[in-house]
Amino acid sequence: MNLKETIVHESLKLFSLNGFLNTSIQDILSAADTSKGGFYNHFSSKEDLFFQVLDEARRIWRQKNLHGLSEINDPIEKIIRLLNNYKENYLLDAENFPGGCIFIMFAVELGDARPHLAKEVQKGFTGLRTMIKRILDDGPSSETRYCGMDTETITEIVFSGMLGASVNYSLDKSNKSLNRAITAIVDYLDRLRN
Repeated sequence: MNLKETIVHESLKLFSLNGFLNTSIQDILSAADTSKGGFYNHFSSKEDLFFQVLDEARRIWRQKNLHGLSEINDPIEKIIRLLNNYKENYLLDAENFPGGCIFIMFAVELGDARPHLAKEVQKGFTGLRTMIKRILDDGPSSETRYCGMDTETITEIVFSGMLGASVNYSLDKSNKSLNRAITAIVDYLDRLRN
């Protein structure tokens, strides 16, 4: 990794653990083993770094969560794969996100303090919700699909369940609790097929 990539990677970890507001430039310099000059050679400000970290977090999220989805046709199976990827490949990724989901951390801490940054994070949540609904809408066209449940309601249950599992895991780091939360969503989806 070059210095810029190192700063982004180390900042990603620090922001996941402590948040953007509670991570100082000095924390970043220490973690990346660089100087202020090294930092400002690549970033005009801490906020500039935020956007580059956010882009990297989104790239990692897509890589880890969307893996194998295009190979699955059944919408329920596709969402179950997304949920399992989310748990196994993303939430348990202590190398990149030792504090848990960085997007949850950003959403909580930036909402009132830095609304323009929170708005950027919200775009990802909106995108996830839209993706889940689109997957479900691509499913069977009969009115009896999903046991009569509309895709908007199912989307909200899955989306809220994912975020809830993420928040709980960020707080307690309990694999057992995380497994239980994701399994509950998967069981709900399985019942929609019957």
